[in-house]
Amino acid sequence: MIKNNQTVISQFLLLSLPIAPEHQHLFYALFLAMYLTTVLGNLIIIILIILDSNLHTPMYYFLSNLSFSDLCFSTVTMPKLLQSMQNQDTSISYAGCLTQMYFLNLFAGLEIFLIVVMAYDRYVAICLPLHYSSIMSPKLCVCLVLLSWVITMLYSLLHTLLLDTLSFCEDNVIRHFFCDISALLMLACSDIYINEQLILFLGGPLIVIPFLLIVVSYVQIVSSILKVSSTRAIHKVFSTCGSHLSVVSLFYGTVIGLYLCPPANTFTVKEASMAMMYTVVTPMLNPFIYSLRNRDINEALVRVLLKKKISL
Repeated sequence: MIKNNQTVISQFLLLSLPIAPEHQHLFYALFLAMYLTTVLGNLIIIILIILDSNLHTPMYYFLSNLSFSDLCFSTVTMPKLLQSMQNQDTSISYAGCLTQMYFLNLFAGLEIFLIVVMAYDRYVAICLPLHYSSIMSPKLCVCLVLLSWVITMLYSLLHTLLLDTLSFCEDNVIRHFFCDISALLMLACSDIYINEQLILFLGGPLIVIPFLLIVVSYVQIVSSILKVSSTRAIHKVFSTCGSHLSVVSLFYGTVIGLYLCPPANTFTVKEASMAMMYTVVTPMLNPFIYSLRNRDINEALVRVLLKKKISL
């Protein structure tokens, strides 16, 4: 492949997970089960919210979008990982790698924005309950989701286009099990200053500012809760917000731990575990976190099943 008058590689090689050969089949079965659980769990959440009119509220509208993002986020990496574990072929084409990186950035960013929007929704519901219906109008909800999509699509496209201008001349082994932007930049033999500045001045705020907005929202929520004298009301609020806080902790804990640490030249077990946590485990756990403690979701599931049973 010729690019900018230089001979460059046409494919990359992904590193396999640091798993002993005798345990490969066991982990393949485990990861396949986790991926199928992710797909099934998030599809159930989306279908329930579509079918049950009682769930046609802002909170569940955002949750359905989060479930869709989780499903896609996991699908970007898991099928390739499972294929590599099965046939030991870790190669990925240049175009395929950039495509994977684009969608990884897209759905990771979308997840961050949706978590912020859900925090804002809880803030309005708890701190401004009398104005909730007027503030969280259907038009605003759609606009918030569309804005999240547009920002993350443009951000991901900018990263992808800039990365496509780089040359990768020698080493084509990506020190990760997917096309991570930091791992790709380590392979570039051309100047990556602009790419690094983009990560610093756009990628950093994309993680930090939403996190601060979530913290501010929950500080306001907690201060509002402490003014309520009813123990039952306090328990209900914490029950409602607990699931969202669990998702925030899982996602941000692993992302911050992985990307705010200096990159290493080797792909360690720790890095692999943390990457698996936010690309596979978090999308798999989200449906359970939101459904096990959520009476609305459980009641909607019963209603939908009973309706199907009666129709049969």
